[in-house]
Amino acid sequence: MENFTYYNPTKLIFGKGQVAQLEKEVPNYGKKVLLVYGGGSIKRNGLYDEVVKVLAENDSQIYELSGVEPNPRLSTVHRGIEICKAENIEFILAVGGGSVIDCTKAIAVGAKYDGDVWDIVTKKHFPTEALPFGTVLTLAATGSEMNSGSVITNWETKEKYGWGSPLTFPKFSILDPVNTFTVPKDQTVYGMVDMMTHVFEQYFHHTKNTPLQDRFCESLLKTVIETAPKLIEDLDNYELRETILYSGTIALNGQLQMGYRGDWASHNIEHAVSAVYDIPHAGGLAILFPNWMKHNLDENIARFVQLATNVFDVDPSGKDDRSIALEGISKLREFWSSIGAPSRLQDYNIDGENIELMADKAMINGEFGNFKKLNKEDVTAILTASL
Repeated sequence: MENFTYYNPTKLIFGKGQVAQLEKEVPNYGKKVLLVYGGGSIKRNGLYDEVVKVLAENDSQIYELSGVEPNPRLSTVHRGIEICKAENIEFILAVGGGSVIDCTKAIAVGAKYDGDVWDIVTKKHFPTEALPFGTVLTLAATGSEMNSGSVITNWETKEKYGWGSPLTFPKFSILDPVNTFTVPKDQTVYGMVDMMTHVFEQYFHHTKNTPLQDRFCESLLKTVIETAPKLIEDLDNYELRETILYSGTIALNGQLQMGYRGDWASHNIEHAVSAVYDIPHAGGLAILFPNWMKHNLDENIARFVQLATNVFDVDPSGKDDRSIALEGISKLREFWSSIGAPSRLQDYNIDGENIELMADKAMINGEFGNFKKLNKEDVTAILTASL
Protein backbone atom coordinates (compact mmCIF):
# COMPACT_ATOMS: atom_id res chain seq x y z
CA MET A 1 0.00 0.00 0.00
CA GLU A 2 1.00 3.66 -0.28
CA ASN A 3 2.14 5.89 2.58
CA PHE A 4 -0.73 7.81 4.13
CA THR A 5 -1.79 10.19 6.89
CA TYR A 6 -5.32 9.86 8.23
CA TYR A 7 -6.98 12.95 9.65
CA ASN A 8 -10.59 13.33 10.72
CA PRO A 9 -11.39 15.74 13.57
CA THR A 10 -15.20 15.40 13.47
CA LYS A 11 -16.83 14.27 16.70
CA LEU A 12 -19.47 11.65 15.83
CA ILE A 13 -22.43 11.53 18.23
CA PHE A 14 -24.56 8.51 17.34
CA GLY A 15 -27.79 7.12 18.71
CA LYS A 16 -31.33 7.70 19.86
CA GLY A 17 -32.06 11.03 21.55
CA GLN A 18 -28.63 12.49 20.86
CA VAL A 19 -30.00 15.81 19.57
CA ALA A 20 -29.97 16.80 23.22
CA GLN A 21 -26.17 16.94 22.94
CA LEU A 22 -26.55 20.27 21.11
CA GLU A 23 -26.86 21.74 24.59
CA LYS A 24 -23.23 20.83 25.29
CA GLU A 25 -21.72 21.30 21.85
CA VAL A 26 -23.07 24.56 20.43
CA PRO A 27 -22.03 26.88 23.32
CA ASN A 28 -18.40 26.02 22.58
CA TYR A 29 -18.58 28.13 19.43
CA GLY A 30 -20.76 31.16 20.13
CA LYS A 31 -24.27 32.52 20.57
CA LYS A 32 -25.12 33.66 17.05
CA VAL A 33 -26.22 30.55 15.16
CA LEU A 34 -27.31 30.20 11.53
CA LEU A 35 -29.70 27.26 11.18
CA VAL A 36 -29.52 25.79 7.65
CA TYR A 37 -32.10 23.32 6.35
CA GLY A 38 -33.93 22.20 3.24
CA GLY A 39 -37.53 22.05 2.09
CA GLY A 40 -39.32 21.86 5.41
CA SER A 41 -39.43 18.14 6.26
CA ILE A 42 -37.74 18.87 9.57
CA LYS A 43 -40.72 21.07 10.47
CA ARG A 44 -43.21 18.36 9.54
CA ASN A 45 -41.48 15.66 11.59
CA GLY A 46 -40.85 17.81 14.67
CA LEU A 47 -37.06 17.90 14.47
CA TYR A 48 -37.01 21.65 13.78
CA ASP A 49 -38.93 22.35 17.01
CA GLU A 50 -36.64 20.03 18.95
CA VAL A 51 -33.48 21.72 17.67
CA VAL A 52 -34.80 25.26 18.15
CA LYS A 53 -35.90 24.40 21.70
CA VAL A 54 -32.41 23.22 22.66
CA LEU A 55 -30.78 26.26 21.05
CA ALA A 56 -33.21 28.65 22.73
CA GLU A 57 -32.55 27.09 26.11
CA ASN A 58 -28.87 27.93 25.50
CA ASP A 59 -29.83 31.56 24.78
CA SER A 60 -28.64 31.22 21.20
CA GLN A 61 -29.59 33.95 18.75
CA ILE A 62 -31.06 31.95 15.87
CA TYR A 63 -30.99 33.02 12.23
CA GLU A 64 -32.31 30.80 9.46
CA LEU A 65 -31.53 29.78 5.89
CA SER A 66 -34.16 27.43 4.48
CA GLY A 67 -34.82 25.98 1.06
CA VAL A 68 -31.49 24.30 0.33
CA GLU A 69 -31.94 22.32 -2.88
CA PRO A 70 -31.20 18.58 -3.37
CA ASN A 71 -28.33 19.71 -5.64
CA PRO A 72 -27.35 22.77 -3.55
CA ARG A 73 -27.02 25.88 -5.66
CA LEU A 74 -24.48 28.66 -5.56
CA SER A 75 -27.26 31.23 -5.25
CA THR A 76 -28.38 29.62 -1.98
CA VAL A 77 -24.80 29.58 -0.72
CA HIS A 78 -24.60 33.30 -1.49
CA ARG A 79 -27.73 33.94 0.59
CA GLY A 80 -26.21 32.12 3.54
CA ILE A 81 -22.94 34.04 3.24
CA GLU A 82 -24.83 37.33 3.22
CA ILE A 83 -26.60 36.41 6.47
CA CYS A 84 -23.33 35.36 8.12
CA LYS A 85 -21.58 38.59 7.21
CA ALA A 86 -24.50 40.88 8.01
CA GLU A 87 -25.29 39.28 11.37
CA ASN A 88 -21.77 38.33 12.48
CA ILE A 89 -22.74 34.66 12.72
CA GLU A 90 -20.44 32.64 14.98
CA PHE A 91 -21.62 29.10 14.28
CA ILE A 92 -23.62 27.31 11.59
CA LEU A 93 -25.84 24.31 12.30
CA ALA A 94 -26.86 22.18 9.31
CA VAL A 95 -30.01 20.12 9.93
CA GLY A 96 -30.71 17.83 7.01
CA GLY A 97 -29.01 15.54 4.53
CA GLY A 98 -25.82 15.80 2.54
CA SER A 99 -27.04 18.66 0.37
CA VAL A 100 -27.71 20.85 3.39
CA ILE A 101 -24.31 19.98 4.83
CA ASP A 102 -22.53 20.61 1.51
CA CYS A 103 -24.20 24.01 1.27
CA THR A 104 -23.16 24.77 4.84
CA LYS A 105 -19.53 23.94 4.10
CA ALA A 106 -19.50 26.46 1.26
CA ILE A 107 -21.16 29.08 3.44
CA ALA A 108 -18.60 28.46 6.19
CA VAL A 109 -15.62 29.27 3.96
CA GLY A 110 -17.42 31.93 1.94
CA ALA A 111 -18.27 33.88 5.08
CA LYS A 112 -14.56 34.32 5.71
CA TYR A 113 -13.61 35.22 2.13
CA ASP A 114 -13.86 38.63 0.49
CA GLY A 115 -14.27 37.25 -3.03
CA ASP A 116 -16.91 34.99 -4.59
CA VAL A 117 -17.10 31.56 -2.96
CA TRP A 118 -17.26 30.07 -6.49
CA ASP A 119 -13.51 30.80 -6.61
CA ILE A 120 -13.13 28.24 -3.82
CA VAL A 121 -15.40 25.66 -5.43
CA THR A 122 -13.47 25.95 -8.71
CA LYS A 123 -10.13 25.82 -6.87
CA LYS A 124 -9.00 29.28 -7.96
CA HIS A 125 -8.67 30.21 -4.30
CA PHE A 126 -7.89 28.02 -1.31
CA PRO A 127 -9.55 29.11 1.94
CA THR A 128 -7.48 30.02 4.98
CA GLU A 129 -10.31 30.15 7.53
CA ALA A 130 -13.92 29.10 7.97
CA LEU A 131 -16.79 29.51 10.39
CA PRO A 132 -17.22 26.48 12.66
CA PHE A 133 -20.28 24.34 11.96
CA GLY A 134 -21.99 21.19 13.14
CA THR A 135 -24.64 18.89 11.71
CA VAL A 136 -27.79 17.03 12.68
CA LEU A 137 -28.15 14.39 9.98
CA THR A 138 -31.53 13.32 8.60
CA LEU A 139 -30.55 11.17 5.61
CA ALA A 140 -28.16 8.23 5.27
CA ALA A 141 -26.33 8.80 2.00
CA THR A 142 -23.42 11.11 1.31
CA GLY A 143 -21.13 10.81 4.32
CA SER A 144 -20.77 14.61 4.29
CA GLU A 145 -21.42 14.58 8.03
CA MET A 146 -17.93 13.19 8.67
CA ASN A 147 -15.76 14.40 5.81
CA SER A 148 -14.53 17.68 4.34
CA GLY A 149 -16.04 17.32 0.87
CA SER A 150 -18.84 19.29 -0.74
CA VAL A 151 -20.56 19.53 -4.13
CA ILE A 152 -22.09 22.81 -5.33
CA THR A 153 -24.08 23.57 -8.51
CA ASN A 154 -23.90 26.85 -10.41
CA TRP A 155 -27.28 26.59 -12.11
CA GLU A 156 -26.76 29.74 -14.19
CA THR A 157 -23.70 28.27 -15.92
CA LYS A 158 -24.81 24.61 -15.64
CA GLU A 159 -21.66 23.64 -13.71
CA LYS A 160 -21.43 21.28 -10.76
CA TYR A 161 -18.16 20.57 -8.96
CA GLY A 162 -16.87 18.73 -5.96
CA TRP A 163 -14.37 20.48 -3.69
CA GLY A 164 -13.10 20.30 -0.15
CA SER A 165 -10.76 21.75 2.44
CA PRO A 166 -9.22 20.67 5.75
CA LEU A 167 -11.26 23.57 7.17
CA THR A 168 -14.60 22.02 6.24
CA PHE A 169 -14.84 19.05 8.56
CA PRO A 170 -17.87 19.46 10.85
CA LYS A 171 -16.93 20.12 14.46
CA PHE A 172 -19.51 17.52 15.43
CA SER A 173 -22.26 15.49 13.78
CA ILE A 174 -25.32 14.11 15.53
CA LEU A 175 -26.78 10.95 13.99
CA ASP A 176 -30.07 9.67 15.42
CA PRO A 177 -31.62 6.90 13.29
CA VAL A 178 -35.08 8.05 14.40
CA ASN A 179 -34.56 11.24 12.40
CA THR A 180 -34.39 9.14 9.22
CA PHE A 181 -37.73 7.38 9.78
CA THR A 182 -39.67 9.91 7.69
CA VAL A 183 -37.32 9.67 4.71
CA PRO A 184 -39.54 8.26 1.93
CA LYS A 185 -38.79 5.03 0.13
CA ASP A 186 -37.30 6.59 -3.00
CA GLN A 187 -34.91 8.81 -1.05
CA THR A 188 -33.97 5.87 1.17
CA VAL A 189 -33.09 3.90 -1.95
CA TYR A 190 -31.08 6.78 -3.39
CA GLY A 191 -29.15 7.05 -0.14
CA MET A 192 -28.19 3.39 -0.18
CA VAL A 193 -27.13 3.58 -3.82
CA ASP A 194 -25.05 6.66 -3.04
CA MET A 195 -23.12 5.02 -0.20
CA MET A 196 -22.49 1.92 -2.31
CA THR A 197 -21.06 4.03 -5.12
CA HIS A 198 -18.76 5.73 -2.63
CA VAL A 199 -17.39 2.32 -1.76
CA PHE A 200 -17.05 1.34 -5.43
CA GLU A 201 -15.15 4.54 -6.19
CA GLN A 202 -12.63 3.58 -3.54
CA TYR A 203 -12.57 -0.14 -4.35
CA PHE A 204 -11.35 0.31 -7.92
CA HIS A 205 -7.63 1.04 -7.73
CA HIS A 206 -4.34 -0.58 -8.73
CA THR A 207 -2.44 -0.38 -5.44
CA LYS A 208 -1.05 -3.71 -4.26
CA ASN A 209 -1.36 -5.28 -0.81
CA THR A 210 -4.65 -3.81 0.40
CA PRO A 211 -6.39 -6.95 1.72
CA LEU A 212 -7.76 -5.30 4.84
CA GLN A 213 -9.07 -2.26 2.96
CA ASP A 214 -10.65 -4.57 0.38
CA ARG A 215 -12.44 -6.52 3.08
CA PHE A 216 -13.65 -3.32 4.74
CA CYS A 217 -15.19 -2.30 1.42
CA GLU A 218 -16.64 -5.71 0.68
CA SER A 219 -18.20 -6.11 4.12
CA LEU A 220 -19.83 -2.69 3.92
CA LEU A 221 -21.25 -3.47 0.48
CA LYS A 222 -22.60 -6.83 1.64
CA THR A 223 -24.14 -5.21 4.71
CA VAL A 224 -26.04 -2.69 2.58
CA ILE A 225 -27.09 -5.40 0.11
CA GLU A 226 -28.44 -7.55 2.95
CA THR A 227 -30.17 -4.67 4.72
CA ALA A 228 -31.67 -2.71 1.83
CA PRO A 229 -34.51 -5.08 0.81
CA LYS A 230 -35.63 -5.35 4.44
CA LEU A 231 -35.51 -1.61 5.05
CA ILE A 232 -37.59 -0.58 2.03
CA GLU A 233 -40.33 -2.88 3.34
CA ASP A 234 -40.05 -1.62 6.93
CA LEU A 235 -39.07 2.06 6.88
CA ASP A 236 -39.72 2.55 10.61
CA ASN A 237 -37.41 -0.24 11.73
CA TYR A 238 -34.86 1.33 14.08
CA GLU A 239 -32.21 -1.38 13.77
CA LEU A 240 -32.28 -1.34 9.97
CA ARG A 241 -32.16 2.46 9.86
CA GLU A 242 -29.30 2.37 12.37
CA THR A 243 -27.27 -0.04 10.23
CA ILE A 244 -27.73 2.00 7.06
CA LEU A 245 -27.06 5.33 8.79
CA TYR A 246 -23.74 4.10 10.16
CA SER A 247 -22.85 2.48 6.83
CA GLY A 248 -23.28 5.78 5.00
CA THR A 249 -20.88 7.53 7.35
CA ILE A 250 -18.18 4.87 7.21
CA ALA A 251 -18.45 4.69 3.41
CA LEU A 252 -16.93 8.15 3.02
CA ASN A 253 -15.18 9.31 6.19
CA GLY A 254 -11.75 8.31 4.92
CA GLN A 255 -11.36 5.03 6.77
CA LEU A 256 -11.81 2.87 3.69
CA GLN A 257 -9.25 4.71 1.60
CA MET A 258 -6.13 4.59 3.76
CA GLY A 259 -3.10 3.58 1.69
CA TYR A 260 -4.43 4.07 -1.84
CA ARG A 261 -6.39 6.42 -4.11
CA GLY A 262 -9.83 5.56 -5.43
CA ASP A 263 -11.14 6.40 -8.89
CA TRP A 264 -14.02 8.94 -8.68
CA ALA A 265 -14.60 9.16 -12.45
CA SER A 266 -18.24 8.09 -12.27
CA HIS A 267 -19.03 10.88 -9.82
CA ASN A 268 -17.45 13.37 -12.16
CA ILE A 269 -19.59 12.16 -15.07
CA GLU A 270 -22.74 12.26 -12.95
CA HIS A 271 -22.00 15.82 -11.85
CA ALA A 272 -22.02 16.79 -15.52
CA VAL A 273 -25.35 15.01 -16.05
CA SER A 274 -27.12 16.57 -13.08
CA ALA A 275 -25.61 19.98 -13.82
CA VAL A 276 -27.55 19.91 -17.09
CA TYR A 277 -30.67 18.00 -16.00
CA ASP A 278 -30.84 18.47 -12.19
CA ILE A 279 -31.63 14.79 -11.58
CA PRO A 280 -31.06 13.05 -8.22
CA HIS A 281 -27.34 12.46 -7.80
CA ALA A 282 -27.64 8.84 -6.70
CA GLY A 283 -30.16 8.13 -9.44
CA GLY A 284 -27.59 9.22 -11.98
CA LEU A 285 -24.92 7.10 -10.34
CA ALA A 286 -27.16 4.02 -10.38
CA ILE A 287 -27.47 4.46 -14.14
CA LEU A 288 -23.84 5.29 -14.90
CA PHE A 289 -21.78 3.08 -12.63
CA PRO A 290 -22.47 -0.35 -14.17
CA ASN A 291 -21.73 1.15 -17.59
CA TRP A 292 -18.47 2.63 -16.28
CA MET A 293 -17.63 -0.86 -15.00
CA LYS A 294 -18.29 -2.51 -18.36
CA HIS A 295 -16.31 0.18 -20.19
CA ASN A 296 -13.25 -0.32 -17.94
CA LEU A 297 -13.46 -4.07 -17.50
CA ASP A 298 -10.13 -4.79 -19.15
CA GLU A 299 -8.23 -2.21 -17.11
CA ASN A 300 -7.88 -4.65 -14.22
CA ILE A 301 -10.25 -7.56 -14.70
CA ALA A 302 -9.02 -9.28 -11.53
CA ARG A 303 -10.56 -6.44 -9.52
CA PHE A 304 -13.96 -7.03 -11.08
CA VAL A 305 -13.66 -10.77 -10.55
CA GLN A 306 -12.89 -10.19 -6.87
CA LEU A 307 -15.97 -7.96 -6.53
CA ALA A 308 -18.16 -10.50 -8.31
CA THR A 309 -17.11 -13.45 -6.17
CA ASN A 310 -16.65 -11.75 -2.79
CA VAL A 311 -19.66 -9.39 -2.83
CA PHE A 312 -22.16 -10.78 -5.31
CA ASP A 313 -21.43 -14.48 -4.66
CA VAL A 314 -20.82 -15.33 -8.32
CA ASP A 315 -19.82 -18.99 -8.68
CA PRO A 316 -16.58 -19.00 -10.74
CA SER A 317 -16.73 -22.70 -11.58
CA GLY A 318 -16.16 -23.35 -15.26
CA LYS A 319 -16.16 -19.65 -16.19
CA ASP A 320 -13.44 -17.41 -17.52
CA ASP A 321 -12.59 -14.14 -15.78
CA ARG A 322 -14.55 -11.99 -18.21
CA SER A 323 -17.72 -14.02 -17.73
CA ILE A 324 -17.35 -13.85 -13.94
CA ALA A 325 -16.79 -10.09 -13.99
CA LEU A 326 -19.76 -9.42 -16.28
CA GLU A 327 -22.00 -11.59 -14.14
CA GLY A 328 -21.00 -9.53 -11.10
CA ILE A 329 -21.87 -6.30 -12.89
CA SER A 330 -25.18 -7.82 -13.96
CA LYS A 331 -25.96 -8.79 -10.38
CA LEU A 332 -25.25 -5.22 -9.26
CA ARG A 333 -27.69 -3.89 -11.84
CA GLU A 334 -30.28 -6.49 -10.83
CA PHE A 335 -29.90 -5.56 -7.17
CA TRP A 336 -30.31 -1.83 -7.75
CA SER A 337 -33.33 -2.44 -9.98
CA SER A 338 -34.86 -4.74 -7.36
CA ILE A 339 -34.90 -1.95 -4.77
CA GLY A 340 -36.27 0.62 -7.20
CA ALA A 341 -33.22 2.46 -8.53
CA PRO A 342 -33.28 3.69 -12.16
CA SER A 343 -31.26 1.90 -14.84
CA ARG A 344 -31.43 4.21 -17.89
CA LEU A 345 -31.16 7.94 -18.45
CA GLN A 346 -34.47 7.58 -20.25
CA ASP A 347 -36.00 6.95 -16.82
CA TYR A 348 -35.51 10.72 -16.33
CA ASN A 349 -36.63 11.53 -19.89
CA ILE A 350 -33.03 12.18 -20.95
CA ASP A 351 -32.27 11.38 -24.57
CA GLY A 352 -29.07 11.76 -26.58
CA GLU A 353 -29.57 15.44 -27.35
CA ASN A 354 -27.03 16.74 -24.84
CA ILE A 355 -24.50 13.90 -24.78
CA GLU A 356 -21.75 16.11 -26.18
CA LEU A 357 -22.60 18.97 -23.82
CA MET A 358 -22.44 16.65 -20.79
CA ALA A 359 -19.19 15.10 -22.02
CA ASP A 360 -17.67 18.56 -22.47
CA LYS A 361 -18.68 19.55 -18.94
CA ALA A 362 -17.15 16.36 -17.54
CA MET A 363 -13.92 17.12 -19.41
CA ILE A 364 -13.63 20.73 -18.19
CA ASN A 365 -10.40 19.96 -16.32
CA GLY A 366 -9.06 17.42 -18.80
CA GLU A 367 -8.79 13.66 -18.50
CA PHE A 368 -9.88 12.24 -15.14
CA GLY A 369 -10.13 9.05 -13.11
CA ASN A 370 -7.47 7.29 -11.04
CA PHE A 371 -8.37 3.70 -12.00
CA LYS A 372 -8.34 4.57 -15.70
CA LYS A 373 -7.95 8.02 -17.20
CA LEU A 374 -11.03 8.85 -19.23
CA ASN A 375 -11.05 11.11 -22.27
CA LYS A 376 -14.05 12.62 -24.06
CA GLU A 377 -14.48 9.54 -26.22
CA ASP A 378 -14.67 7.36 -23.11
CA VAL A 379 -17.20 9.64 -21.43
CA THR A 380 -19.32 9.81 -24.55
CA ALA A 381 -19.35 6.03 -24.78
CA ILE A 382 -20.41 5.62 -21.14
CA LEU A 383 -23.17 8.23 -21.48
CA THR A 384 -24.41 6.68 -24.71
CA ALA A 385 -24.51 3.20 -23.13
CA SER A 386 -26.55 4.73 -20.28
CA LEU A 387 -29.37 6.15 -22.45
